[in-house]
Amino acid sequence: MRIHNLGFPRIGKQRELKFALEAYWQNNISQQELLKVSHDIRKENWLLQAEAGVDLLPVGDFVHYDHVLTTSLMLGVIPERFSHTLDALDLEFQIARGKSATSCGCAASDMTKWFDTNYHYLVPELAENQTFTADASRLQAQINQAKTNGYNIKPVILGPVTYLYLAQNSEANIKHLPKLLEAYNDIFLQIAHTGVEWVQIDEPILSLEIGQEWQQAIKTAYQKLQPGDIKCLLTTYFGSVEPHIDLIASLPVHGLHVDTVAEPFNVQELVAKLPNDWVISLGVVDGRNIWKSHLSKVYQWLNPLYQQFQERLWIAPSCSLLHSPVDLESEQSLNTEIQQWLAFAKQKCQELALLKTALLTQNTAALDDYSKPVNEKLASILCRNAWVERRVDGLAFDDYTRNANFEDRKKIQQKHLDLPLYPTTTIGSFPQTKGLRKLRSDWRKGTIDDVHYQESIFEEIKQAVQIQEDIGLDVLVHGEAERNDMVEYFGEQLEGVTFTRFGWVQSYGSRCVKPPIIYGDVARKQPMTTTWLTYAQSLTQKPVKAMLTGPITILSWSFVREDKPRATVAKQIALAIADEVTDLENAGLNIIQIDEPAIREAMPLKKSQWQQYFNWATKCFRLTVANAKNSTQIHTHMCYSEFNEILPAISSLDADVITIETSRSNMALLGAFEQQRYPNDIGPGVYDIHSPNVPTVDWIKTLINKAEHYIEKENIWVNPDCGLKTRQWQETKLALKNMVTAAQELRQES
Repeated sequence: MRIHNLGFPRIGKQRELKFALEAYWQNNISQQELLKVSHDIRKENWLLQAEAGVDLLPVGDFVHYDHVLTTSLMLGVIPERFSHTLDALDLEFQIARGKSATSCGCAASDMTKWFDTNYHYLVPELAENQTFTADASRLQAQINQAKTNGYNIKPVILGPVTYLYLAQNSEANIKHLPKLLEAYNDIFLQIAHTGVEWVQIDEPILSLEIGQEWQQAIKTAYQKLQPGDIKCLLTTYFGSVEPHIDLIASLPVHGLHVDTVAEPFNVQELVAKLPNDWVISLGVVDGRNIWKSHLSKVYQWLNPLYQQFQERLWIAPSCSLLHSPVDLESEQSLNTEIQQWLAFAKQKCQELALLKTALLTQNTAALDDYSKPVNEKLASILCRNAWVERRVDGLAFDDYTRNANFEDRKKIQQKHLDLPLYPTTTIGSFPQTKGLRKLRSDWRKGTIDDVHYQESIFEEIKQAVQIQEDIGLDVLVHGEAERNDMVEYFGEQLEGVTFTRFGWVQSYGSRCVKPPIIYGDVARKQPMTTTWLTYAQSLTQKPVKAMLTGPITILSWSFVREDKPRATVAKQIALAIADEVTDLENAGLNIIQIDEPAIREAMPLKKSQWQQYFNWATKCFRLTVANAKNSTQIHTHMCYSEFNEILPAISSLDADVITIETSRSNMALLGAFEQQRYPNDIGPGVYDIHSPNVPTVDWIKTLINKAEHYIEKENIWVNPDCGLKTRQWQETKLALKNMVTAAQELRQES
């Protein structure tokens, strides 16, 4: 029996990669210094895993920005607009971040969510006549580094069919498969001399309900791949592969990894269909959550399989531990009882070692002792709030519905707000400067008192409002100076939720988030935003838009308790947000935005399960605003959403205004509206905030004109495509000025 791992967090225990990347981008460290940080993180990661008991370590799972982008570079897939004269590292960052310039001729590649996770990948762009050239030098370097340190390793490579599926215009990409496979075979040749025994080829596409064309692509790909003497472990995760098991069993590979955590299936029946000489790898601990595994229960169903397969049985996390924080031992301030319920990436590797020992010795004493806190959690009073449970149980149909339709609400709202054609606004956040972050840090440490902190935040809000007034925006925001993260900020003010100090996970590139841990019933302790927003509104005659985070996003971007249905937890969060909406209305705020960027990514991967999800997810959003006055304009914001298949569900949210990200796709995402009209107002993002590019007035006008092919101009809002917290003030001011100028010119031309 072997313990192996599919991947480990890249960011380092203290986010060393994040800080090194940002220092390099700001020309504060050299490329060699960045590469030294990367080298040291890999070395520490392998040591952590080896000491925890992992027999076969992943190599190639470490990347500087994104593993899909790194795959593109390895295959020579570089969009023409990027400079091929740059060295590989700077080219990687230019594709990911765009080129800082006054024009938009070098926009960053599109970015979207990795399956149903909160991790973002860079979408490959394949030309019509795409060629592929294999360059495995980075992978070879990591293999050599690991072998020099004496580790038994397994290279990790994104599979060719999943790669094509994730690229732009995926349905048209299958034609590239023959040439792509030639490049993959060249990669195998380049790493053959390193002496590795196994290669992990990730094909999470097999967890989806794919059609015949993609199934045939899988069959073709693995018949033509030529790994030589290297054995292939076909790796799937995020869902059951039962619908494709006959296809998988026919492939000329040497083993299969399946995720036994993501959704239920009969493991015994599935593995019985596989060839009798394959390695059977079972993902038995959850790679996407932070709860301890109930190892005693895992052992009960795993032991019969071990007795059957013996050395052919491998155990692993369900998926890459990329989605988990690094090490629980770093935490010193968590509630002691709650900390006993948790396991981070290092601890999940240790769980596997405990399981292996128990299986080899047939002694479960250590597993039973380890699992005691998991049993105790189910009875803990920390997890129960009878008032919250009664409130959810008492919900009725009317609690999910506003008392007027959109057309009637819009007339009332326009009378109150008197907004011009093409109203301009932002998504909510403004740049988070070093000084602002230090202010919040000092307050948390107790270095400054509450009075000083509040006065300082008020000053930040005042400056943000004045900047927006000077620029000429129509609907202002307070800038979110008091907020560390759009989910963390609200999670800190909710009962039933706790936070780690070092529980960071990568969202994309250098962007890391610290997800809340929802361990109990959720309730609002007190108003969460009214202090800051009423102050902002007092500074201006223009409407200030209140910013809240929606229940599905808080749910999706948190580590969520496993003892209650996610729909129930989401309703609890929705009721807390609904209470906040009422308080904001009573405080005089007439525009309230409830962000739901996660509503698309939280969808089940299998289309057959979508409707059940939408039935409760859209109800939770409507629950937050059902009691809002007709004069209150409700906005929502969504990121990276492809609407063509889910537009009815998005429409059923019944938000007055929806803002979406469309700039990277050059408004192509709006093509969904050709098939069916979106009934309410919409703000298609007119510039990409993930890039330092400052868009020109003409560029923005061109995008708005494209939007008018799909949306009536009376229904169009003008805004960036996401929040501005990661940007610098100088570029933000310039971009917003150009955006406002573009809207004003379009009004004059109408």
